[in-house]
Parts: sequence; structure tokens; C-alpha cells
Amino acid sequence: MSRRLLQRALLITGLLLATLLIGTAGFSIIEHWPLFDAFYMTLTTITTVGYQEVHPLTGVGRAFNSFLILFGVSAVFVAVGAVTQTIIELELQDRYGKRRRKRLISQLHEHFIVCGFGRVGRNASYELQRADVPFLIVDRNEERVRRAAEAGMLAIVADATNDDDLREAGVLRARGLIAALPSDAENLFIILSAKTLNPRLNVVTRASEEQAEAKLRRAGADTVFAPYTLAGRRLANSVLKPHVVEFLDFATSAVAPQITLEQVQVGTKFVSKTTSAMLSDAGANVILLAIRHANGEMIFNPPAQSQIAAGDFLIVLGEQASLKKLEAVLTGT
Repeated sequence: MSRRLLQRALLITGLLLATLLIGTAGFSIIEHWPLFDAFYMTLTTITTVGYQEVHPLTGVGRAFNSFLILFGVSAVFVAVGAVTQTIIELELQDRYGKRRRKRLISQLHEHFIVCGFGRVGRNASYELQRADVPFLIVDRNEERVRRAAEAGMLAIVADATNDDDLREAGVLRARGLIAALPSDAENLFIILSAKTLNPRLNVVTRASEEQAEAKLRRAGADTVFAPYTLAGRRLANSVLKPHVVEFLDFATSAVAPQITLEQVQVGTKFVSKTTSAMLSDAGANVILLAIRHANGEMIFNPPAQSQIAAGDFLIVLGEQASLKKLEAVLTGT
């Protein structure tokens, strides 16, 4: 839309300038008037002001002025119409855009809310977009919201620290929330508000300061990431275990979109089976890395006779098509 408006503005400006230039040049050449007098005569003619002629016109001058009236006035009317159309389009776009966003937000269920579209929130949003899950971005900065919308994401200008704005974002129906504001205090405020409104919400946040990590957890954050701690560990592991780091990058980043490290929950209708029987029924070419039982117990590299039941989570690695087959068997869809 912005590109079209720019093209329209350039077209209007070029049309008016061309009309003024043609009229000024015509009166100057035909009537031998000074440039300012020629410009003034052109301006009063195309704007239909109706002042008298600056100087008496010859027959040729009157013929040229007749052409200028037809062409120039038409150009001005076209410009005025284009400006009016632009204003109406912007008003309608803003009104219907807000109404459309409100309707889409009201339709969101089991979605994720990303609070802040800065460097951290932006990358988290791209991962959610790549995973093709419903999510909403909340940011106070209009420019950031515009950039998110241009990237095909649903975003609103709102204050995530405000309870009413969180309700508008559908926090009562949400599945999870990412508090990605640059301030630990603001993230703490968001967590307290979100957990009060929806205690079952899974909240993930970042901690800029190490001493803030414990406070964020006490406020209700389920997971807290300390960027500097994580970066330090990653740097050390890249030196000590470069192939392990390379494998994790391969499995968890967009470097290998055909291979995904995923968690799949076992549905309530699933009858307890061994892992080997389950994989045989699914016919899925995946690698089972771990099982997280409903009681919180985590089993890594589970043996083929390990039992899985409803409520368990399977940590698996494989291609998207195989993972969908496995999910269909585990959820009964």
C-alpha cells in the first residue's frame, strides 16, 4: 500500500510540475513575457482563480491559453481527485484494518502472545511463524508493529504491562506467552499480570541481569533464559564439542528445514503401547530421543520396550511428513 501511495504522489507532483513548466515556457516564448509573469499567469489559469491577464494576449497567446485551461484545469482536478481518493483509502484502511485485526484476535485460541518485537521478540516470532502456529505480537511501538504486519504476522499496538491490553490479546484463551521486553522490571510486571489472569499459561521470558532470574521464576515464569549465560555456554561448547553444536543447529534451526526436532504429545485416546509397537503402527521414519512421562520423569534414549501412555511427550527427530504421521497416530487424528 505504501509503495502505491508513493507512486501516486510522484505522479500527481510530476503532472502539476509538468503543467506549470509547459505554461511558463509557452507564455515566455509566445508572448516574450518575463519568467515570473509567465509562471504567475499559468498558476492563476490552472487554479481557476480568474484574475485578469497579466499582459494583453495576442491571438496565438489566447489559443495557447485555451489549451492550457483545458489541460491544466483537468490536471488539477485529477490531482485533487487523487488526493481525496488517497485520504479516503487511508481512512478506510485504518478503520477496516483495526476491525479485521480485532476479528482475527477474537478467533485465536490456544495461541501464543509475544510481548515485544525487538531483537529477541522478532527472532522468536520468526520461529513461531516457521512452525506455523497461531500467535500475536504486542508492542507499543507503531513502527515495529508495522514491520511485523509487513512480514505477514498478526500484531497490535498495545502495552503488554496493561491488564486490559492483555485481555484484548486473548490471554485468557492463550496457550503461552513470551515476555521479550528489554527491561527485567517490565517482563516481571507482564508475568505477574499474565499469570494472575491465566494461571495455566506457559510463560517464557529472558533475564538481562543474572540476579533477576530467580525473581522472574518466583513471579511465575515457567522458563527463564539468561542470554549472557547461554552465550557463554554456547561459546565453550563450540570449542569443546563443535560437532554436537553443529548437530543441534542442524536439528533446531532453519538451516535444515526438512529435518525438525519436535515434541509430540500422546493423546488421551491413545492405548498404552511400547515404543517399538507405536513406531511400527505409525510407519514413521523418526528417531525417538526421549520420553517425558506425565509424572515429569524424563527417559533419554528409551529402549524399544518402553511403555508410553496418554499425557506423555515424545522428543523426536525426523522429517516433517514423518512427524505428521506420528502425530496422527498418537493423537488419533
